[in-house]
Amino acid sequence: MILPDQKIRISVHKFSSCDGCQLAFINHIEDLLLLNDWIDIVHFAEAGPCNPDAIVDIAFIEGSISTTEDFYRLQQIRQQSQKLVTIGACATSGGIQALRNMADHDEWVKEIYTNPEYITTLEKSTPISDHVTVDHEIWGCPVNHKQLFNAINAWLIASEPEHIYDSVCSQCKAMGNVCVMVSQNKECLGPVTLSGCNALCPSMNRGCYGCFGPARFINGLSLANQFKEMGLSEKQIVQHFLGINSQSKAFLSTTHTLKPDEQ
Repeated sequence: MILPDQKIRISVHKFSSCDGCQLAFINHIEDLLLLNDWIDIVHFAEAGPCNPDAIVDIAFIEGSISTTEDFYRLQQIRQQSQKLVTIGACATSGGIQALRNMADHDEWVKEIYTNPEYITTLEKSTPISDHVTVDHEIWGCPVNHKQLFNAINAWLIASEPEHIYDSVCSQCKAMGNVCVMVSQNKECLGPVTLSGCNALCPSMNRGCYGCFGPARFINGLSLANQFKEMGLSEKQIVQHFLGINSQSKAFLSTTHTLKPDEQ
């Protein structure tokens, strides 16, 4: 194993999000301590260190871009980072807040805020990759902390992080789970969703919600047809796909083939 001569400098930045992916770092502080001899966390406001202008080797980004200030701050982070990694659904696909992209922006603001004239926001909530080059994406809502630390470990030995391509169905089979769609007629996004959660929901006899975004080479239309045979309306099917990762291209393309009813 070849480790760097000096510590790798790391920063963690937050944009529009719930902080859940940052907590994936903090909740597993023991793993961070094991890396203490090789990494130096120079900015992570939620955990303590605060130096947003620091030049770093790796910048982890949580959250989507929702304001003009977000956009310009992201440009600065990209310039001062050797590698930029997006963590979580908000940073990789816009997150739940990107559901507003399908509504009228001005009407949406008026319905929510008493004084909408004080609200400054972009018309859409967008993922980080829409604005800057991203070196690595870690999906999830929240992310799997093991994927975070595996990425850091890979760069410590001058390697590249592993890319996950398997679906939740693959994890279910590996764990011996009985398919909830087959055995209980429950709608489940497992066939089209990236693995990484250890099949959490199917292991609890619940259908997958698609937290980790689309798997590679998915056939969303086939799953949508299966949902139809299970009795779901097209509107219900669209709502399943347009959830946590509503703006991911693979899920969006599936919904574009459907014409949801108004029921």
